[in-house]
Amino acid sequence: MTLATLLAFSIALAIAAATPGPGMTAIVARALGSGFRRTMPMVIGLCIGDIVYFAAATFGLAALAQSFGAVFMVIKYLGAAYLAWLAFKLWTAKAEGEEVAAKASAESPFATVWAGLFLTLGNPKTMVFYLALLPSVIDLERMTATTFVELSIVAVVILMVIGGAYAAAAARARHLFADARARRILDRTAGTMMAGAAAAIAAR
Repeated sequence: MTLATLLAFSIALAIAAATPGPGMTAIVARALGSGFRRTMPMVIGLCIGDIVYFAAATFGLAALAQSFGAVFMVIKYLGAAYLAWLAFKLWTAKAEGEEVAAKASAESPFATVWAGLFLTLGNPKTMVFYLALLPSVIDLERMTATTFVELSIVAVVILMVIGGAYAAAAARARHLFADARARRILDRTAGTMMAGAAAAIAAR
């Protein structure tokens, strides 16, 4: 794989990842409600979902995935339902920061990883993106396991950096809301954003 190929893939993926969509909206909403550390498992889940679709596009599994449309439909609605549940929690959370933080810290990181994974797998446009991108930057007939691993690592790094940047910015804004009334407004704003992400996923 040439440097030019790697740069073309990296730039295209970075632009696509940085463009606000349901995934980044969910990350921002999560960070606003729970902070940076408890948002990163969702970013990891999003990365895993991207790699699944990247592999599907790379190895020609897109047609197979389309044959199991019902499965992907279930995954999509599971992801949307989980985001809706998070939105409900944010809307109904009490304004006392310590109590809300304690409830958030008790939530399993694995559940948050699954939420990010379902969020990505419920959006087939991710695979469409890879199907459109890969033939333009690499000869898929000459794709080797080494090249696939290299591109996967690059994809994970880019997605983690961009997702982490969104989460960090939102978490920093969260700390500006110290009093109970401001925190309630912030929680409900985050809840509205999370509900919007859920609706966007369900409507796709």
